[in-house]
Amino acid sequence: MVSTQTIRLGAGAGYGGDRIEPAVQLARNGELDYLIFEGLAERTTALAQMEKLEDTDRGYNSLLEERFHAVLPHCAENGTRIVTNMGAANVPAAVEKTTQIVSELDLELSVAGVVGCDVVDEFDHFEEESFDGESISEYRSSAVSANAYIGCGRIVDALAKGADIVVTGRVADVSLYLGPLLHEFDWKRDADHEKYLGQGIVLGHLMECAGQITGGYFADPGYKDIDGLDELGFPIAEASPSGDVRITKLPETGGEVSIRTCKEQLLYEIHDPSRYITPDGIADFTGVSFTQEEEDVVTVTGAVAAPPPETLKVNIGYVESYQGEGQISYAGPGAEERAELAADIVQSRLESRDIELREIRIDLIGRDSLHGEIGVDHSESPYEVRVRVAGKCSTRDEAKWIGREVQTLYTNGPAGGGGATMNTSQIVGIVSTTIPRERVAPKIIGDST
Repeated sequence: MVSTQTIRLGAGAGYGGDRIEPAVQLARNGELDYLIFEGLAERTTALAQMEKLEDTDRGYNSLLEERFHAVLPHCAENGTRIVTNMGAANVPAAVEKTTQIVSELDLELSVAGVVGCDVVDEFDHFEEESFDGESISEYRSSAVSANAYIGCGRIVDALAKGADIVVTGRVADVSLYLGPLLHEFDWKRDADHEKYLGQGIVLGHLMECAGQITGGYFADPGYKDIDGLDELGFPIAEASPSGDVRITKLPETGGEVSIRTCKEQLLYEIHDPSRYITPDGIADFTGVSFTQEEEDVVTVTGAVAAPPPETLKVNIGYVESYQGEGQISYAGPGAEERAELAADIVQSRLESRDIELREIRIDLIGRDSLHGEIGVDHSESPYEVRVRVAGKCSTRDEAKWIGREVQTLYTNGPAGGGGATMNTSQIVGIVSTTIPRERVAPKIIGDST
């Protein structure tokens, strides 16, 4: 049945490791119809896929259990449904774990999953070149994942079949919000559906990063002051059947919802405001306007959308290299000179040991670790300097030598070195291309099938 009432959607997370307390506040006091958890970034799915390869029971968001234990009792009590892409690379395992948590909490909630974003077996049907013009075939042998950004269609279906919790993999961030809107309002049947779809997409885009639109990643003391960042509230979106959109937050929380925070979030990760491409439609944000209705309440108008593209974006994760890193600190008079000597020693040692470095970077943290020599003031020597040596190698064994050479400075380098650390990690690269939409066939698993 098509809803005739305004619905409220809360942003429970803007990325995989986000705070949990704001989501609990929303679940408890937000009077929400839906709570959305967005938990995937560009590399997250590839990293999750590697977790799954090591343990078939993992590969979903590591905070899923903690989040659901915290919010599900409140959601069940208030009739709030959940949509999330925390399934990452292992939606079936995430659905199983979520069902287990529902049982442990003695709740009656239906759990569904949306699978089908994994298209690694469709390599032959990818576009031949990446977005940057590279040959995609070069990545076939080193690929660990390939995931298409799918739209909201199966989310709509799962909600229509009664799912209280919908767990997906690589669904586009905006589509997590658009799914409940299309389920509630069935805008595609309306003659003005392109207007409504545009408003739904802009709602999703404004909400997808959670605290960013309430002042997070915005504050700049003395220029853009924001109160209460330590207790930042996450946003709530109100949407009507006619496409009216308002952004607000709970009154007792920190941060603000204002025209300035909304404008900045509208421009976040936008290449062409007239063609914001999503799997569910291509939005035009050039006509968007914001109005401050009252404190922490902003209305959004003017977004429209064209039909969705014929292709879907695909992110291919691949093993790019191994990174070795070591750090050590020097303090007191002559700290900068001793740090420079330490850096020279490490570089010389790596060269003499014939370590095949694909790339090396040496930073003196406290002097030039962010912008190189740009802006460095040599008039006064810093009191403390931390040497950081990082390099890329083709093998893990070679990469380990970088940290070891830094650590041996304790007794073989300049005086007074301390706090040495070392680590080695695998670097997962991402390359993007497209695939014909008809090659991707998402489906529902779990209770609502």
